[in-house]
Amino acid sequence: MTSTIGSEVVIGREQCIFAFGPELTPVTSVDPGTVLRLELNDCYHGQVRSEADVPSLLDDDLINAATGPIEVRGAMPGDTLVVDLLEITTGTRGAATVAAGRGQLQHLGLTEATRIFEVTDGMVRMNDRVSFPAQPMIGVIGVATARETAPTLDAGPHGGNLDDNLHRVGTRVLLPVRQPGAMLALGDMHAAMGDGEVGGSGVEIDGEVLIRVGVEPGFQTVWPTAVLDDSWITHGTAVEDLTAAVDAACDEAGRLLVDEWGFTVEDAMVFLSVACDVGIAQAVHPCPGTVIARVKVPRIDACPLPFRPRAAH
Repeated sequence: MTSTIGSEVVIGREQCIFAFGPELTPVTSVDPGTVLRLELNDCYHGQVRSEADVPSLLDDDLINAATGPIEVRGAMPGDTLVVDLLEITTGTRGAATVAAGRGQLQHLGLTEATRIFEVTDGMVRMNDRVSFPAQPMIGVIGVATARETAPTLDAGPHGGNLDDNLHRVGTRVLLPVRQPGAMLALGDMHAAMGDGEVGGSGVEIDGEVLIRVGVEPGFQTVWPTAVLDDSWITHGTAVEDLTAAVDAACDEAGRLLVDEWGFTVEDAMVFLSVACDVGIAQAVHPCPGTVIARVKVPRIDACPLPFRPRAAH
């Protein structure tokens, strides 16, 4: 269901997709500047109700639903879609799973398992001994692709399952527009997730996200980028090759420093080495799919954003 409550457009969790492609049908069309509240399914689509619901019993076709797509009027190929994450409100019950053959520690003889979490008052309770602060974030955020069809489990230049735990309240996510209207969709909320998501799960949970959409005309990066209070981030993805993902994220950051902010290649290399941080958003070895790296660039006067703002259409 799509409705308008006050100044917000509300999209229900039943309006969702499981793949990003070049031809998506929007559930709503909005103008730049619109604020939307999206209801999100947990990544298991409600299939995990207890610790008896282990991965082998789940329907994989229902994994990683993304609410949308949302057409943003005026967004055209060559532009950048701007998504501000204004609020993230989780449910009170989350889950994480251990699947045979997925994630680290396989050599220690893992068996499949499910753990249920209570999420209340800003804390995640795993069991009587283990509790830790909640850090709600959005795992899937993406737009229509240029040509290929990509499951919402995968990441790429369109975004998708970026699984970056810095995609939290206050972050501005920038996505390259490949199709008219962009066709934005979000999903895979986590109450918390570690860098790398090395076991293949965050604290998977349902909830709501409040976003504002906009369009930066006339320029786009190759990969999705993001802007935080103190830094901006480039991403790079690759299939089962973390080195290639790091290379892509570094290439993007270096290119932006040179092309947008006038760094020499040598200065860009030195700056990346002495002031910027390479990180891992996802590395679920040996799970087939994508691994995601990021480069975090400080927002200083010499390079305050990924790229210079362009004039409006």
